[in-house]
Amino acid sequence: MTKLEIITLKMPGVEALERQLAVWRFKKERLVFTNGCFDILHRGHIEYLARAADLGSVLIVGLNTDASVQRLKGIGRPVNNEHDRALLLASLYFIDAVILFDEDTPYRLIQRVQPDILVKGGDYQADDIVGNDIVRARGGQIIVIDLLPGYSTTSLYTKIKEMHG
Repeated sequence: MTKLEIITLKMPGVEALERQLAVWRFKKERLVFTNGCFDILHRGHIEYLARAADLGSVLIVGLNTDASVQRLKGIGRPVNNEHDRALLLASLYFIDAVILFDEDTPYRLIQRVQPDILVKGGDYQADDIVGNDIVRARGGQIIVIDLLPGYSTTSLYTKIKEMHG
């Protein structure tokens, strides 16, 4: 199997994810879930995702579709399309699955995944994180990871726009 095929396998559809979740649960893996747009992948994302992966044995990333990003971030976003963003994330060795969701929040996806740990960045409060009720009802944890100061897709996007008038 080629490296690209291995990466692509980490981008399952919902049905394939369901099968993989059953395997992980059977093996008693500790499932960590986070989500985001991850439009222009940068150091802040890498450090955040690596720290999230350290919290369990499997890291699943919910990725907003292009339509979802546009509704949340406005016209001109995302810069990179959903397939490209998913491929970049799946190429990170510490990410086990990347799954697209089209809603504005990952609530329904979190219901499906039923993670042991739900992670978001430091710009959130644990009680405000979408899906915290699902995870807490199962005895899971909500963890907020401090963001790396000075690194955000929005600041990069603004900087690029300023450079190109």
